[in-house]
Amino acid sequence: QVQLVESGGGLVQAGGSLRLSCAASGRTFSNYCMGWFRQAPGKERDLVAAIDWSGAITRYADSVKGRFTISRDNAKKTVYLQMDSLKPEDTAVYYCAAAYGLGVVAGVGQYGYWGQGTQVTVSS
Repeated sequence: QVQLVESGGGLVQAGGSLRLSCAASGRTFSNYCMGWFRQAPGKERDLVAAIDWSGAITRYADSVKGRFTISRDNAKKTVYLQMDSLKPEDTAVYYCAAAYGLGVVAGVGQYGYWGQGTQVTVSS
């Protein structure tokens, strides 16, 4: 089992920044690909960013490329999502997720462990 707890969400004005954190406990953190997903009301849960076990390989949704940065600290068992130049359309519940394996994966169904989510609201 892997337990995931997100933090860092909140209300921010357009153009501002937020940093989300996801603390993991349980099995060996470095055995897992980590991802950030988001879900807005009435919409599907979509991948925002993912990172492989080493932190060397990342993948981003086109809508956040150049604005968001995913990183991880295996010693602290934590994954981060730095969000800059935020837009109102970034408003959603953001979820941290873990997928067993060393590569980067993008599908919701490939992630076996999920956090409870943290709300991010960007005002215009």
